Amino acid sequence: MGDTRDVACRPSQIRALWLLFGLGAIGTVLTALHVVYRGPDLWLGAGLLSMPLGIGALRLATAQVDADAHGLRFGTLLRRRRIPWRDVAGLHVHRKYANHHRIREVRRIGVVLRDGLRWLLPLPHAFSADAPDFDATLDALLALHRRYGATESTRVPVVSYRTAGGGWAGSLALCLLLLAGAGVAAWALPGTSSDERAWKSAVPCTATTPATKRTECLTTMSAVIERTDPDAPKKPSWVYFDDARPLTRLAVSPEAAQAFRPGDEVELTIWRGAVRTVAGEHHVWKEHMSGPGDLAVVAAACVLAAGYAGARVLTHVRGLRLPDDEVLPSALPFGLALVVTALWLLPFCYVHATALPSSPSAIAWAVAGSLATLGLFTWAWRASRLRTPEEAASPAASVRPRPAASPEPCAAPAATGRGAPTASEGPRASGEGEEEVFLAARFLEHTDYNPHGFGTHIVLGSGSPAVTPHPGPGRFAAIRIPVERLTVENVRRARGADGDAIPRSWHVAELDDVGTPVHLAAAPDDLARIVHELQPLKRAGEGSSEEVELGS
Repeated sequence: MGDTRDVACRPSQIRALWLLFGLGAIGTVLTALHVVYRGPDLWLGAGLLSMPLGIGALRLATAQVDADAHGLRFGTLLRRRRIPWRDVAGLHVHRKYANHHRIREVRRIGVVLRDGLRWLLPLPHAFSADAPDFDATLDALLALHRRYGATESTRVPVVSYRTAGGGWAGSLALCLLLLAGAGVAAWALPGTSSDERAWKSAVPCTATTPATKRTECLTTMSAVIERTDPDAPKKPSWVYFDDARPLTRLAVSPEAAQAFRPGDEVELTIWRGAVRTVAGEHHVWKEHMSGPGDLAVVAAACVLAAGYAGARVLTHVRGLRLPDDEVLPSALPFGLALVVTALWLLPFCYVHATALPSSPSAIAWAVAGSLATLGLFTWAWRASRLRTPEEAASPAASVRPRPAASPEPCAAPAATGRGAPTASEGPRASGEGEEEVFLAARFLEHTDYNPHGFGTHIVLGSGSPAVTPHPGPGRFAAIRIPVERLTVENVRRARGADGDAIPRSWHVAELDDVGTPVHLAAAPDDLARIVHELQPLKRAGEGSSEEVELGS
């Protein structure tokens, strides 16, 4: 069956992890004692940081993974599991933080059981693409699984945030949290509207106003500014008063802190126990009071943001039957629909926060916006559908991409490697003399006709198909594709192992280049057109009549 070896994974920096655990435990104990005897203060924050540090270090220090002929054993201090190989359906590579540019990507090994459960092994971890220890451990686990798990599969699925197995619990939780925030804002809207009406209708207090009702009327007091403390625009600025009357200081805007001067006599307006205005000779500051329109906008914005999180959940639900490593369509079409909806809905909610619209213009505004939103969501539903290679291949012959204007003669540079032919050599296209078309496509591997992955487009039409680093026109820097060497074996949807450089909606053609696997990615219709054009050339060059296998 092949050579296999037992696997035993332990943390590489075990002493450092135990040291971190000790420091975290000491910090937590000291913080607890400090809080007990002196009460909570800034040291409580240090304790809250040291506790997860110690727990995380303890978890990593006690992590272990072992594998032999009897099965797989893994766990940490409080959880140990033993799984026989006959219960393991497969292994996959999980890419974590792949969509965070500021956080280093982490690769881990996952286990998929035959009953559908999934587990991430605590070890090993890979923090770069070049991790020989991680790759060696993965190969050893695969060899044990192939020998004792009754499987012949050699493909290792790669799961990331783009794939069907990436999980959608986080998006669902975010959606529910945003909807809860919208509900809270909507619940507070009537009270805010009542407060706004009370503030606008408040009158100055008189000598006959009862003491119990003085909070609802306006009380004015004189004060003298002692000094001001203007700060950055996003930080509070302060105005200080002489003799701390009627209060020591008041938070104001930076503009107000710069406008007031020491010694200025000002008049304070107090309502419901708080200073609402500060009126001086040269400047008047008014406290901002959130009105019902502000809360209505917040509630609507939370609903729209929850809609995007819900759209991400929807894409995962639509792809439940897909393999874990197949790339899901993007939710950006729904995001575009939500952004356009926000352009008309947020102003509408601000203006009509507390009552339904009654004027013809407002009704027309709501109806037109609703129809536009409905049309955009219909388009987003179709744009984010799951397209199979069979659907894209059926109309391949009728797909005609944008032709490039004014084709120019090819000026191919000298190629390296196996002697890549130029765009003017080899079999000519069956449609020689046709207009040239440039299709966005990428070979995913470094080849002699795609050195260092420089190609971004493939040109078809007059002459042989060629790889170009530009969208045309003209065949400048084009390198001919040696179709006589290539055999199209399969066309499939994009997978996690294909990387993040290709869009989610693209398909991938698996080619054989004289025994070397090569992958070509393009939009479904464009890839079907390229495969449709390559097959006649293959038959012209070698007399081949192979069928292209779609899907799988």
